[in-house]
Amino acid sequence: MSALEADFLVIGSGLAGLYFALNASEHGTVLLVTKHAPDDSNTSFAQGGIAAVLSPDDSFDKHVEDTLRTGDGLCHPDIVELCVRGGPKHVLELVEKHGAQFGRTPDGNFDLGREGGHSARRVAHAKDATGREIERSLLKAVLNRGDRISILRDHMAVDLLTMAKYGGPDACFGAYVLDQKTGEVKPVIARSTVLASGGAGKVYLYTTNPDVATGDGVAMAYRVGARIGNMEFIQ
Repeated sequence: MSALEADFLVIGSGLAGLYFALNASEHGTVLLVTKHAPDDSNTSFAQGGIAAVLSPDDSFDKHVEDTLRTGDGLCHPDIVELCVRGGPKHVLELVEKHGAQFGRTPDGNFDLGREGGHSARRVAHAKDATGREIERSLLKAVLNRGDRISILRDHMAVDLLTMAKYGGPDACFGAYVLDQKTGEVKPVIARSTVLASGGAGKVYLYTTNPDVATGDGVAMAYRVGARIGNMEFIQ
């Protein structure tokens, strides 16, 4: 059983995994592992849109205030600040660098919607298929980086590789992945391992989540000692 190697191992091919892979490919080789087809993710089924301060009639302070108010004491203010202030940059990067196409007004500005809890129009969208458009654009960009990013489809991560249980350093250096077509388990060695494996909606009998959303990443992280929190908010 020969090991695969990469600078970065990314487990999951939704928005988080693809976006990280693209940025990490500027610094090394990336191996992206996905259970089925690369576009089989919760991202592909997300309809709504992305809330960000993209209009001169809006402000970071208003977006932060709206989020903390509707969060009703459950939000971490520092994380809200981080997401709100970083949001516009990443939305524009999706559009200008990776080719995502969001709705526009006749004058070329974003056609921003206003949804519950928002005091301003700040939701960029691609009709009712925003997630699918983001997945399409990011996956196309990833495939165009074939010199730096490799995709293992039909592979399921089984366990993270660490030495902690054997008395070694408390660090992760990759994962075991299962080839679902051959039944072979392969070790993947990486300098950095990123869990972008999505939620656990499919553990319920009735759900609109895709079959891949079975919470494997959370379980793998928990088994090696990661602290798990706010599980009630994971879709």
